[in-house]
Amino acid sequence: VQLQASGGGLVQAGGSLRLSCAASGITSILRIRDMGWYRQAPGKQRELVAIIDSDGSTMYADFVKGRFTISRDNAKNTVYLQMNSLRPEDTAAYYCNADPPRFSWGQGTQVTVSS
Repeated sequence: VQLQASGGGLVQAGGSLRLSCAASGITSILRIRDMGWYRQAPGKQRELVAIIDSDGSTMYADFVKGRFTISRDNAKNTVYLQMNSLRPEDTAAYYCNADPPRFSWGQGTQVTVSS
């Protein structure tokens, strides 16, 4: 399974971005069940941002609750992360993977929030 994250960029504080994670090498991401978005800032450990299960139930890290929304389109084998009210501390490389992670991380997509 290959997971390709995209949609990152440079945005001002308070702005929004929508990340996409396209899965290939698998007939359906429903087979993965739980999918997650993770992020890693320079000099810090990778951390879990949000999870969505095959039924659409979601869970969020406290630091993004109320600002980020995870969703999935099983027909497109794609998971999304809508990020609103972005803050400079959200600056990081964002990755998608299963929860718990078990696939190659890939390159991720860089999100940079300027103050």
